[in-house]
Amino acid sequence: MESPEPRKKKNNQLLRFLIYIRDRFDLQEGKEDELDTIEYISKNVEFRGANLWILIFAIFVASVGLNVNSTAVVIGAMLISPLMGPIMGIGMAAGINDFELLKRSLRNLAVAVFIAILTSSIYFTFTPLDDAQSELLARTEPTIWDVLIALFGGLAGIIAGSRKEKSNAIPGVAIATALMPPLCTAGYGLATMNLYYFIGAFYLFFINSVFISLSTYLIVRFMKYPKKEFLDEKKEKRVQTYITVFTILTIVPSVYLAYGIVVRSIWEEQAKTFIQNEFVYPKTQVLNSEFFYSQDPKMIQVNLIGEVLPSSEIDKLREQAKVQGFENTELRINQSGSGQTDMNLLRSDILKDLYERNEKLIEDKDAKIALLEEEVANYGQVRLLGNEIAREAKINHPTLQKFTMNRSMVTDLENNTVDTLLVAYAEFNQKPTPSDTNKLLNWLKLRTKSDTVALILQ
Repeated sequence: MESPEPRKKKNNQLLRFLIYIRDRFDLQEGKEDELDTIEYISKNVEFRGANLWILIFAIFVASVGLNVNSTAVVIGAMLISPLMGPIMGIGMAAGINDFELLKRSLRNLAVAVFIAILTSSIYFTFTPLDDAQSELLARTEPTIWDVLIALFGGLAGIIAGSRKEKSNAIPGVAIATALMPPLCTAGYGLATMNLYYFIGAFYLFFINSVFISLSTYLIVRFMKYPKKEFLDEKKEKRVQTYITVFTILTIVPSVYLAYGIVVRSIWEEQAKTFIQNEFVYPKTQVLNSEFFYSQDPKMIQVNLIGEVLPSSEIDKLREQAKVQGFENTELRINQSGSGQTDMNLLRSDILKDLYERNEKLIEDKDAKIALLEEEVANYGQVRLLGNEIAREAKINHPTLQKFTMNRSMVTDLENNTVDTLLVAYAEFNQKPTPSDTNKLLNWLKLRTKSDTVALILQ
């Protein structure tokens, strides 16, 4: 049996360790006076005068950044944006039962959102660059990562705001949570009459705002900020009721929506894993894949190239999909080519063609190798980006049903020459107008950085 002295020594060591850990994570150290913090956040709630002009200019900067696809410009706009103020004010007001601050924060947030969307709509109405770039498309649909960023970013923001010495955490939170770009994207959707863009971007902004406010509320309650006192007890109870009802009406739907985002993200990751593990064939490769979670039933669409798989193999894949949890999911497999198609032979022919076309122009051996590597990289890039380009094309053209893209060899019979051409195949639910066709063709040239693109419509 262990003697009392060693046991006491171990307990003292454990106690000292726990005290050390507590001191390390103590939020009281360096904390600003609670009333000063409340005043600091309350001042940043207002949108008038300089704050309003800064917001307008920041929106213009962010819109230009999204328009020209410049990440650096978008980050700069987020740094100068004052949008965090009223959002943190909502969480602070809920945490200290200050109904007046809550109303003021909501009113100023509504003004800021209206001004931001109006400003970006005006810009995108008159800008000559009307194509949706990747920076803009990234803000049209929230993911689980956006929810986590908003939650943890908000926690970092309110903790930094409660310190005596303000650090660079607050500007960092403004960049991480990315409140500006979704509003600019919503303005783009309004300017182009694209309801999908508008709703998706505004939904992302709403989710970010709610979880930043929620994290502010949690820290305010955890740090026991003093609640607003009322002389009239009935009024105090009424205000507490209003705050509670508002908090529930805001948080519950947001948590439900966030749960839906988590479920969809997990489903898509499982679908990607299923394709990677099951679609492994020596002479058949996956050209691209698409996932449609929101439709009923859910659908996984896989486009194959190479040797055609027999119907028995397709049936096995569908059965395997059900075994792996995709019971209520349709597995649609589109195939192209014939039984004699061999991907290795196709690559070999392309390399041979590229070499023969450039042999007379290049005599240095190393230069020939460099050229071939560059051409192969371009070919592989088009194939790898096929799924991403298909998704973007679907956003710009909602009636688009099927889309694939690849490089093909074209023989000019008059000049007796062989060249490679980027070929895109698009199938629509209804016949597109000539204007939509030209828009898709010009966008594909810009997106793939190709001078010529052959577009086949169905």
